[in-house]
Parts: sequence; C-alpha cells; structure tokens
Amino acid sequence: MNNYAKGSLSLFTARVLSGLNVNAMGYLLPLWIAPIGCVTVRLVFGAVVFWVVSIFAKPESVTLNDKLKLFMLGGLGIFGYMSLYAISLSHTTPVSFAIFNAMQPLWVVIASAVIFRESIDARKLLGIAVGFAGAMLCILSEPNPDVADKPLFGNILSIAASIIYAIYLVFSAKMIGHLSRTTILRYTFSSGAAVALLVSCFVGFSAPLFEGGVKTVPLLVLAFVLVFPTVITYFLIPVGLKYLSSTVVSIYGYVTLIVASVVSFITGADKFEPVILLSLVLIGISIYLVGVKGKEVVQKDNA
Repeated sequence: MNNYAKGSLSLFTARVLSGLNVNAMGYLLPLWIAPIGCVTVRLVFGAVVFWVVSIFAKPESVTLNDKLKLFMLGGLGIFGYMSLYAISLSHTTPVSFAIFNAMQPLWVVIASAVIFRESIDARKLLGIAVGFAGAMLCILSEPNPDVADKPLFGNILSIAASIIYAIYLVFSAKMIGHLSRTTILRYTFSSGAAVALLVSCFVGFSAPLFEGGVKTVPLLVLAFVLVFPTVITYFLIPVGLKYLSSTVVSIYGYVTLIVASVVSFITGADKFEPVILLSLVLIGISIYLVGVKGKEVVQKDNA
C-alpha cells in the first residue's frame, strides 16, 4: 500500500468514527455526564492508553523544546477543542455541529496563511466565501426546540472548536516528520488531561451515569467514545498528517458530516430541514474549492 492510500484509509476510518462520535456524544451530553466531565474522562483514559502503548514502542528522544510544544498543543489544542465540542453539543444539534466541524479546511487554509505565510489563490478565496455562506445559513436557521435549546450559542462554540482543531492540525503536521505518533499523543493527551483535571476541580465533576445502579446503554456508549473516537481515531489521524497535506486531512471532515447527518436523521436526534441541505451543499462546494490536488501529497518513506 502506497503512502497516499495509507493516509487516505486512515483518515477515512478516523472520520467515520468521528461522525458516529458526534451522535454518541449528543446522546451522553448533558443528561448522563457533564461536558467537562466527559472531556476529563476521555483525556485521562487516552493519556493512560498512549503511555501504556509507548512502553512497547521504540524509545525516542524528545527535546525540551518539542515537549513544550506538545504540552501547548495538548493543553490548548486538544483540551480546548474537546471542551468546546462537548459544550456546543449540549446546546445545538449533531448535524449543526458537524456542519461547522466540516469547515476545518477553510480554517486550515487561513491559519496556514497567517501563521506560515502560505499563499491563498483565487479558487481558495472563493471556497472560503462559499463556506461562510453555508455557515451563516446554518447559524441563522432556527432548529426545532425539541432538538436544541440554545442553537445560536452552540453554533458559535462549534465554530470556535473547528478553528482550534484546524490550528492543531496545522501545527501537528509540522511535528510529524521527526516525532512518532505515539510520542505526540502521549504528551498532548497528558497535558490535556492535566488541564481538564484542574478545570474539573473548579467546575466540579457531574456524571449521573456513574451514580446509582448500572446503566447499561449509556455505559456502552461511553465505552465506544473512549475506545474508538478517543484512542483509535487520534491514533489514525497522525498517519494522515504524515502522508497527506493538512488541507487534505481536513477535507476528510466532510465524511464526518455525512455520517453524523445520516445517523442523526435515522435516530431522530435531528430533524431534516431544507436549509440544512443547502448548508451541506455549500460547505461541500467550499471544501472542493479549497481542496488540494495530488501534487500536494506528502510522500515520505515508511517510518
């Protein structure tokens, strides 16, 4: 399997799991566990797993400078993204969140231009404009109150989460070349877990899921979130970051949008609205316009 296929397969699998995660989190939050509590459990679980995995991995020397960068990425990037993700899903619909999450290619292009001075051509500018139009349609729409209590607030947080994760992708891609994914994940999740535990000390830890008798279905849903979207998804994403450009990586976010939308409509977690379909189409067009071609694929030797 060549590098492009390896990266694409990893990203496709990760994004399918991410789409299922949107609905799983929507089910858990905030009825069975509070947003910050869920983030804390995910980050602590992930940190433990990645440190255990690192025991069996090839020892790797990490400079102090790299450790500081990884701690920043975890404490601000992963914790920030997961927190805004969880809080936004407590107030808006899974489909609305997935729409804004799919806008990551736009933020990746903008972040790359601002931080690393990468050029933006006319096609990408048009894609950004079309994407914003799709986002505004979703923001200004009023979901049924039965499926969202504070949609505007939740939508704004969804956008913020998407921006933070795009910045995380841009910086992570710069570190994949000289650090293994296990090293990156164990440090970023550890710092994210430390921040989450600290925040939990101030806001408290509320989780009716763990109170009283055994609640089978919620526990199984939480187990799915911890094993697949938290561990496996984050373990697969660095493969894509290694072999594909960060913009191509973020384009796979549209897979998340499709999966989250289909599952939401089937389960009744969201209700179909024409404006949502139009938003989906516009975001899809924008992703195509800002997308890059095969020449931007990063071909690297297997590590």
